Amino acid sequence: MGSVGLLKNSAMVCAPLMAPSVEQLVHDMLIAKSQGADLVEIRLDAIHNFQPHKDLQLLLRNKPLPVLILYRPVWEGNQFEDDAHKQLEVLRCAKELGADYVEVDLKIACDFTKKEKSRWSTGCKVITSCFVDNVTSKEDLSQVIACMQSTGADILKIVTNANDITELEKTFHLLSHCQMPLIAYSVGERGLISQLLGPKFGSVLLYGSLDGYAVPGLPSLGSLRQAYGVDFMDNDTKVFGLISKPVGHSKGPILHNPTFRHVGFNGIYVPMFVDDLKEFFRVYSSPDFAGFSVGIPYKEAVVNFCDEVDPLAESIGAVNTIIRRPCDGKLIGYNTDCEASITAIEDGLKGLTGAYDFWNFLVNGCTNGAAFLSSSLARKLFVLVGAGGAGRALAFGAKSRGARIVIFDIDFHRAKALAAAVSGEALPYENLVSFQPEKGAILANATPIGMHPNKDRIPVPEATLKDYVVVFDAVYTPRKTTLLEDAEAAGAVIVSGVEMFLRQAIGQFNLFTGSKAPEEFMREIVMAKF
Repeated sequence: MGSVGLLKNSAMVCAPLMAPSVEQLVHDMLIAKSQGADLVEIRLDAIHNFQPHKDLQLLLRNKPLPVLILYRPVWEGNQFEDDAHKQLEVLRCAKELGADYVEVDLKIACDFTKKEKSRWSTGCKVITSCFVDNVTSKEDLSQVIACMQSTGADILKIVTNANDITELEKTFHLLSHCQMPLIAYSVGERGLISQLLGPKFGSVLLYGSLDGYAVPGLPSLGSLRQAYGVDFMDNDTKVFGLISKPVGHSKGPILHNPTFRHVGFNGIYVPMFVDDLKEFFRVYSSPDFAGFSVGIPYKEAVVNFCDEVDPLAESIGAVNTIIRRPCDGKLIGYNTDCEASITAIEDGLKGLTGAYDFWNFLVNGCTNGAAFLSSSLARKLFVLVGAGGAGRALAFGAKSRGARIVIFDIDFHRAKALAAAVSGEALPYENLVSFQPEKGAILANATPIGMHPNKDRIPVPEATLKDYVVVFDAVYTPRKTTLLEDAEAAGAVIVSGVEMFLRQAIGQFNLFTGSKAPEEFMREIVMAKF
């Protein structure tokens, strides 16, 4: 046997490569190695004028790291129309020339292993793979696994098409119970966590794209190593994640995961593309899934799925943080957006930069407005655009500081309901274009307007920005939105949503871990990465 053995229990990171030339593939292998890949998967399908022996010899002679060779059958819709015999010949050639792994589709795997295994003289391992388009049950997947096992392969690989994030639970169950090395994941944005959490549940391989070459549903090599820290994951790792739709904009993983590692907490934070809250919480009810952040559009709706709600969050009517209580598994809802946003705006007014002590806030509460009579927001006009979850947090925070609140929302009934709750005033959204604020007012945008990729829009007329003393934007991608750029040019003090994001994340970290967050460490990450 050669030096390459079976994949270890700790998952290896693989970079899938496709290119029209062997020279480009050799170049990309070097890049993949430099970015932290343990091995590369080379798709032969895309090579122009592919010459099996010549091209494979050049590829494998110049490989800087282990190589998995893949040659897709015609029935999977790829570029080649070779028959099964040609495919078997190509994989046999790859094996003989030094490939570390060859991947064979289940449809032809039996023929390949029957003919080749008896003559196996190198360390090359066979991976039998199968794509399942519609996962109906755990039993169906188990039957597919049994069929693959009968081929005599060294490693099994099953890929599914996830129509909903809840379908991934079947994949995790399969990984946890399979008795031989298994690679299992789902494709697409809803399948992303199947890659990220693969090492926790036992997958022997996970995939990452080359940095700068984004693939939907696939994390980058850099993010796997640096943000998610997959090398540190094990069966005991607690899972936290952002429940949102969409979810691709989230910066939470690059803040929470390094901070978990910094304090020695065994957790991972992942983006969760959720379509149905009720089904999500029903399926992911195990203690492994220990807590959640809640983003657009679920901050209000998720209140109904919490077993208990913190008084502040209950008064706001919005939850942005959920903890699964270890003693009984109940879901407890909190709101760290309120103090995060309001203290950021107050510090903007005061010219301060210090972080708020969220631990005291979460222990002692902040529903008593009398505690903030000295706030710089007292008696100021607070113009709020957006009455959703983030808007409600801002409105209740402004109320607790004694501000006078005017609310605009595209849903006028929602604006009126929030205004009534905070003793404010609601105006029709169409009036925003002609609304003239008093001098020295505060503007807070709590809508997605200006979020990447639609970065050029602003929620208010540019001409009115000169009348605001402070302009806050809850959007944090990009860090300085067009609204903030225009407001700064008009002379206002600007407060980025990044500051709110940092402060609410500090509060969430305290709740996730049960200990005080390393605030300066987290601020350094935000300043460097956002």
